[in-house]
Amino acid sequence: MKAPNRIRGLLILAAVLLCAGGGVFLWRSGFFAAAGDQESLRAYIQQFSPYSHLCFFLIQLFSVVLAPIPSNVTALAGGVLFGTWPAFLLTFAAVALGSVTVFALARGLGREAVSRFVGRKVSEKYREVIQSKTGIFLVLAFLFPFFPDDVLCILAGLTEIPLRRFAAIVLFTRPWGLLAASALGGASFSMPWWGMAIIGVCGVLLFCVGLKYGGQVEERILHRLRRKHA
Repeated sequence: MKAPNRIRGLLILAAVLLCAGGGVFLWRSGFFAAAGDQESLRAYIQQFSPYSHLCFFLIQLFSVVLAPIPSNVTALAGGVLFGTWPAFLLTFAAVALGSVTVFALARGLGREAVSRFVGRKVSEKYREVIQSKTGIFLVLAFLFPFFPDDVLCILAGLTEIPLRRFAAIVLFTRPWGLLAASALGGASFSMPWWGMAIIGVCGVLLFCVGLKYGGQVEERILHRLRRKHA
C-alpha cells in the first residue's frame, strides 16, 4: 500500500472508530431515550453542565453522522437552553463539520459500503439525479425540508463534485432551517403567548402540508431533473 493510501486508510479507520465510540456513548448515556421529546432532551443536555455547550455541539455533530435525529429538533431545544445565536452557531458548526465528514467518509469507503449504510433502495432512488445534477440537486434538497439532507451528504461523496464546492453548498444552504429552529426555541421565554400560538399553528400547518405533499414535491423535483438529464 502506498503511503498516501495508507494515511487515508488510517484516517478513515480513525473516523469510523470515533463514530462508533460516539454512538456507544450516546446510547449508554441515554441520548436515544431522551431524544423523543423536547423536555427530556433539554434535561439530558443540562446534566452535562458546565460542559453543556460542548455536549450540545457533539450531539448535533453525531446527529448528522450517526443518529437519525433531525438537527432542527435539537436546535429548537438548544435555542431554549442557550438562546438563539449560541444554539444556531453551535448547530451550524456541527452540521457543517458533520456534512463534510460523512462526505469524505463516503468518498473513502466507496459505493458498496455506502449502499449498506444508507440502504440500497434509498441509494438507487437518488443515485441517477445526484450523479448527473449534483450541484443544483443538492441546493434544492438542502433548501426544501422534504429531503433527507444527511443521507444526501453521504451519497454526494460518491459523485465527482469537489469537496470545496460541496462545502460551499452546505455553507450557503443548510443554515436557514437551523436558524429558524434556533430562533423559535430562543424566543420561547420572551415572546407573548399569542405570538407563540401563531407560530405553533403555522408550524403545525407546515408540518401537515409537508407530511401530505412533501413526497409529491420531492418526486416532481426528481422527475424534472431526470427529464432534463435525458
